[in-house]
Amino acid sequence: MKKELINIGIKSKRAINSQLSSKKKNKVLKYYCYLIKKNKRLIINQNKKDVFDAQKKGLKDNLIDRLILNEKKISSIINSIESIIKLKDPTGIVLEKWKRPNGLNISKISIPIGIIGVIYESRPNVTSDVASLCFKSGNAVILKGGKEAINSNRILSKLFRTSLKKNNIDENFVQFIDNKSRKIVDLLLTKMSKYIDVIIPRGGKQLVKKVQALSNLPIIGHLEGICHTFVDKDANLRIAQKIIYNAKLRNTAICGATETILIHQKILNKSCNYILENLEKNGCKILGDKNVRKFYKGKIFKASNKDWSKEYLSPTVSVKSVNNLNEAISHINKYGTMHTDSIITKKKITAKKFLSSVNSSIAMHNTSTQFADGGEFGFGGEVGISTNTLPPRGPVGLNQLVSYKYQITSNGKIRK
Repeated sequence: MKKELINIGIKSKRAINSQLSSKKKNKVLKYYCYLIKKNKRLIINQNKKDVFDAQKKGLKDNLIDRLILNEKKISSIINSIESIIKLKDPTGIVLEKWKRPNGLNISKISIPIGIIGVIYESRPNVTSDVASLCFKSGNAVILKGGKEAINSNRILSKLFRTSLKKNNIDENFVQFIDNKSRKIVDLLLTKMSKYIDVIIPRGGKQLVKKVQALSNLPIIGHLEGICHTFVDKDANLRIAQKIIYNAKLRNTAICGATETILIHQKILNKSCNYILENLEKNGCKILGDKNVRKFYKGKIFKASNKDWSKEYLSPTVSVKSVNNLNEAISHINKYGTMHTDSIITKKKITAKKFLSSVNSSIAMHNTSTQFADGGEFGFGGEVGISTNTLPPRGPVGLNQLVSYKYQITSNGKIRK
């Protein structure tokens, strides 16, 4: 098993020695789109095997929903790849250049990171998104999808490799670990430091925790998405109601879903019922602190301190009253996970303080937290969202999958 992985690493090392033009990269991605369209029936049939096995094993409904590939989802996969094709190649760009008084000409040039390992669960579209983003940015990728999607991931990665081969490019730019053993992940995290430059986990809390605990490789990712929406005393309540409904209930299972609503105590009387009734009548369970429970006339449960640290990933939301902007910011910085947090207010000065003071990798004003997504940022997709303090932060798309080097020229300069 270890030999198998090392062999994959060696092949990736060889692949990234190839220098590819933007034109060549886009040609591969266009042919990949063509192959997905041509093999749509085959992809759906392979996916049906995964869905059948998942149902048989009693996988949760929300995970099965993520697993399913249908005509609509395949069209979305193709659209995502086509948007990546349209984006500018992020490698080989002169980011900065300057001349020193001593005659040195210094340029800072963008380069690929190298070899990226991605460990992910359920969603087969991650295979195509990640392979496309990594390849366009000049990186080789080693994919380890979950066993629940093995047939779907296998066919999507195989089609990418077919496109590479068709265009006379080393097919090992994209490699899929076709092995269900759990030991593979442990070995990937602990024995591949010679071959993998960074690991990106995409999946549930348990997966990310395991990666963080075991990995001796740099990690890009996030553990949880405990996202907040703060309704300020100067909020437009019509906008607040619309945004909060979307931020919580559009898709409860994504990491950008709002999990805690903070409401300024000065507007509890007029905002509580207006905002929360709209959630409750659409199937959302509401947990509130004592002030919120005093004002809300609908069905509400008591929130404990533990609820401020929960990522529900379901139609459940915790609601807390705060005395002022500073208290809202303090709560978010204490209980949040530096993912995505939003303020709803008409006052620009209040929004400005919130945006600069919360520790979030994505801070928003009058906007639904559900926009925390690389595709929505215009990145053509994402390999994940990073809440690391060090860059990259937020959605990790094409332009975040590069590093840089310095190139220096002179006319025979030597240092005294």
